[in-house]
Amino acid sequence: MWGRKVQQRIYLAGLWGEKPPVPVHPEALAEAARRRMSLEAWAYVAGGAGLERTMAENRQAFDRYRLLPRMLRGAPPPALGLRVWGKAWAAPLFLAPIGVLELAHPLGELAAVRAAARKGIPFMVSNQSSYPLERVVEAARAVNPEALVFFQLYHSSDPRVVESFLRRAQRAGCAGVVLTVDTVQLGWRPRDLDLGHLPFLKGQGLAQYLTDPAFMAALDEPLEGPALKAPRSLALLRALWTLRRTGSRVGVRGLGRLLRAVRRFVATYSFPELSWEEVRRVREATPLPLLLKGILHPEDAARAVALGVDGIYVSNHGGRQVDGSLPALEALPRVVQAVEGRVPVLMDSGVRTGADAVKALALGAKAVGLGRPYVYGLALRGEEGVEAVLDHFLAEMELTLALSGVGRLEEVGPHLLAPGP
Repeated sequence: MWGRKVQQRIYLAGLWGEKPPVPVHPEALAEAARRRMSLEAWAYVAGGAGLERTMAENRQAFDRYRLLPRMLRGAPPPALGLRVWGKAWAAPLFLAPIGVLELAHPLGELAAVRAAARKGIPFMVSNQSSYPLERVVEAARAVNPEALVFFQLYHSSDPRVVESFLRRAQRAGCAGVVLTVDTVQLGWRPRDLDLGHLPFLKGQGLAQYLTDPAFMAALDEPLEGPALKAPRSLALLRALWTLRRTGSRVGVRGLGRLLRAVRRFVATYSFPELSWEEVRRVREATPLPLLLKGILHPEDAARAVALGVDGIYVSNHGGRQVDGSLPALEALPRVVQAVEGRVPVLMDSGVRTGADAVKALALGAKAVGLGRPYVYGLALRGEEGVEAVLDHFLAEMELTLALSGVGRLEEVGPHLLAPGP
């Protein structure tokens, strides 16, 4: 009884005048994190593409559905556990891949994955993580030997790096690969642009690359475009200091070598030519379960399943890529219909509460991804903060299901929903 346990702990602490150190209300949580984070970090995590219409629409899409509870069902609160791709999940929830978590907390992914592992919640480590994949998996397994860590892959224009990343994910014991297909270029993000802030240029979020043999072996190969040069300034010196610190953390010495790595990343990261042929090659290159993330159109979902992917991940990148894009929740039912039960369908973008998650599950999602809220918890109290966010979310999810008359997860479906205004 996750919900009652968390509620009682909070209320009993309140008898002694203690309030939750990590705010429960999603807006209060975000505001507390905003006050804690730097202006640049907040813009990177909280911002979206263009006028941020997609971010707003992601949230509004949940308001277009109403839960329709049933009473007197005679059932205890439902167990949240389930099996996906043959593995046990503590709940239909996972922590979505978010890059450069060092912007929120120095321990970044290490703190977040430990919190997720302790709760039995899968963690998706970003291609742009602040710590190498292997260290993230080790941190999770030290807490929970059965912890599930997925590797999220951005397809580089250098196929050697892609193949190397896939081999590393397999050797590390990852539960699957999440190929993200909606970020072949960075979206137009005014908050970051107004600050002139891209963390990768300072080496932040490049741990996978700086520890990859294929990427580092290619540093001396010629590249098109200008070298990274700028007039000396205090801001540049700070950036170079950050770059040195990043290199030291992953064992790469020499400022010149680090600068060449940044330049090579910039030259090979974007891959606008990504096509279904690359999906086929990734499918053939790894025996791990393969998920396609960033799918909104049902025809794309059907084609992906035909190519042999193991899961569809409905997402619009939390509104960070295309301003005015279709909300992920609105896309979900048609994708589920197109997949016809052949593979699990996951979903993120705009999820803030346990009640949101129940609506997504009712529309056919097998599991729901939590993004920005866990980063806010990370910014506030590190590992403990992520655990608190998970406790609050899971408690609300269980209570919402129980109060809707659901006795088992298998009972969740469209019948729980009524159209909103």
